[in-house]
Amino acid sequence: MKIFLDTEFTGLHQNTTLISIGCISDNNKTFYAEFNDYDKSQVDDWIKDNVISNLLFSEDNYFIKEGIDLQMKSSTVNVATQLKNWLESFDQVEIWSDCLSYDWILFNNLYGHAFNIPKNVYYIPFDISTYFKIKGIDPDISREEFANERNSNEKHNALWDARIIKKCYDKLERI
Repeated sequence: MKIFLDTEFTGLHQNTTLISIGCISDNNKTFYAEFNDYDKSQVDDWIKDNVISNLLFSEDNYFIKEGIDLQMKSSTVNVATQLKNWLESFDQVEIWSDCLSYDWILFNNLYGHAFNIPKNVYYIPFDISTYFKIKGIDPDISREEFANERNSNEKHNALWDARIIKKCYDKLERI
């Protein structure tokens, strides 16, 4: 099962903290979580305007579960547990993201380090930026335009971005 992953975090630096994480599977099951314990002192105006403004929940704790779809707002420990449970509902998992430099590291950090990630998650992640390059398409292309999505108001919401990554992947597969 391919899982398309996106994260939003407090900045492009070593000590960044997760604000939200979104995943969508090949069969369109979703996981979305917002963290209530991210480092608010790291939030600058760009993060406020482009990430915080696209969060779904205002309460400190929130939980909705419908079948295998899950949305929540909670602490890092609770999010990591629920994400592990969600991922373990699939036999084998490949993680796909846009640019893995931060997403994969932050995913691993949820579990302490790479050796603690859920056992069914393949240890090598994949990214569509490289896939664009392999297909002869500029990796800097607008993901929304490539996926034929015009509603960019939701850009930088982790679940929205995960959906766009999946749509790009699906389109790249057909090329």
